[in-house]
Amino acid sequence: MEFRELECFVVLSEELHFAKAAERLYLSPGRVSQLVRALETRIGARLFERTSRRVRLTPLGERFLADLRPAYDGLAVAVARARSAARSVEGVLRVGFLGTPTDVVTATVREFERLNPACEVELVEVPMADPFGKLRAGRVDVSFTLLPVDEPDLVTGAGLNKVPMKVALSPRHPLAGRSRIEAEELAGLALVGLDGPAPRRWRELTAPATTPLGSAIPSAGTVSTSQEGLTLVALNRGAMLFCTPTAAYHGRDDVTFVPVEGLPDSVLGLVWRKEGETAAVRAFQQAGVGHE
Repeated sequence: MEFRELECFVVLSEELHFAKAAERLYLSPGRVSQLVRALETRIGARLFERTSRRVRLTPLGERFLADLRPAYDGLAVAVARARSAARSVEGVLRVGFLGTPTDVVTATVREFERLNPACEVELVEVPMADPFGKLRAGRVDVSFTLLPVDEPDLVTGAGLNKVPMKVALSPRHPLAGRSRIEAEELAGLALVGLDGPAPRRWRELTAPATTPLGSAIPSAGTVSTSQEGLTLVALNRGAMLFCTPTAAYHGRDDVTFVPVEGLPDSVLGLVWRKEGETAAVRAFQQAGVGHE
């Protein structure tokens, strides 16, 4: 049974006039009549007596209204509260980040909370190997992500930054002392990739199978987290690609980061569920764009 049919029934029982009920519901009188007829068909009997002069409830309609009213009023309040929450920017906004609270993340949070003092951001770490799991489970409302994202149930905003890539190497590796390397030189390295349900685009970004000119790049296996990958790098069992801000965040004595020229830049943006878009989510995206 559809809520709109019940809503038409309740409003028409209050107005006892199709045109007035239609005006309250922002519908045409014909549409109100159609919805009421559909409800009567479901029930199997008339709920209203209609004449050219008047509309009134039948005895069954009166009993149905008395039984329906408490549940309908509770449902209407719930819908009104949900609509208000969707349109307001207050409470708590749960924001996912990819293990690295970079300047883009912290700057966006500060700008959002400055513009929306009634809403507090709660940061939640999401794993690189499963970047959308917590989003789909409703554990975060919006999440920082690598772009592009090709997921039919998700929506992305504009890119918030665009940064070059670096390769993590053991200090013992022959290329560790270089000021930079070319993308084609990756063919001489074994790259650590991501396992789990990581998107194909992410797998290609962190561990491409070939160089831009088509030379094969060996694989050093896969990991679930950046720290697992960096441990393999420190042991000189492979190399791993990172964007420049993430490389800076993960600086450590047993790993060297060397810039790589000739690879596509890494682009960070925001992603959220289509059905989970609220005024707070839109305001957070705007705060990020405003802090590019």
